[in-house]
Amino acid sequence: MNVTAVQFDVTWEDPAANFETLVEMFEKTPPPTESLVVLPEMFATGFSMNTSITLGAYDETKKFIAGLARRFGVGVCAGLASPGRSEKPLNQALLFDRTGLEIASAEKLHSFSKACEEQYYSAGSEVGVIDYAQTRLAVLICYDLRFPESFRAAVDLGAEVFLVIASWPGVRQEHWLTLLRARAIENQAYVVGVNRIGEDPNCHYSGDSMIIGPRGEILENAGDKECLISAELDIQALRQYRKEFPALADMKK
Repeated sequence: MNVTAVQFDVTWEDPAANFETLVEMFEKTPPPTESLVVLPEMFATGFSMNTSITLGAYDETKKFIAGLARRFGVGVCAGLASPGRSEKPLNQALLFDRTGLEIASAEKLHSFSKACEEQYYSAGSEVGVIDYAQTRLAVLICYDLRFPESFRAAVDLGAEVFLVIASWPGVRQEHWLTLLRARAIENQAYVVGVNRIGEDPNCHYSGDSMIIGPRGEILENAGDKECLISAELDIQALRQYRKEFPALADMKK
């Protein structure tokens, strides 16, 4: 299974500009055919609490993701604001297959209280796993990375690959680097962490999108550049590693 992390400078509250940036990046460096391409949290608008803009971009963002998948023959996982079950929208990730069909969704489980996110977006209630390309993956969003119990719950449901999409500020860059590797090591899983770069009115973002193996080894790191990084995930080797070093089987329930 091939995965591609897309790290770019998200233009604040401007979906059209961000769509244009991504098309240009894909045309310059096409992702491997049939790769699973992963975009950051709220990639079309930035991590904005202005829900009239973020939710207002929902339809055009879904249309763009589907078109990107079809045009380049890739799966796409992308973050956006979606209609919720209450008056508040959801901070969500949607997964599309390479035909442009929406096949799954995941909601951010933990609201980032430092940014008063809970006032504007509803939190999800439980982690889920998705069958994709002969593996099982779970999608978590930014602040969820700080809560290892959510990752463990996904492992209990069979997760072998974690996609972590984020708008993670540079001021806490070391936390991002350390927690991504920790989640890979403790769950004996691949972790694909996808962050943005650049500035918004509130934060500087330093990037460091990474693809990490189940032993904590860094397979690819985007650094602080606008770029695509790709890696092959050897799911059979992961399963063999879990058998040879059965830490997950030794867990007390």
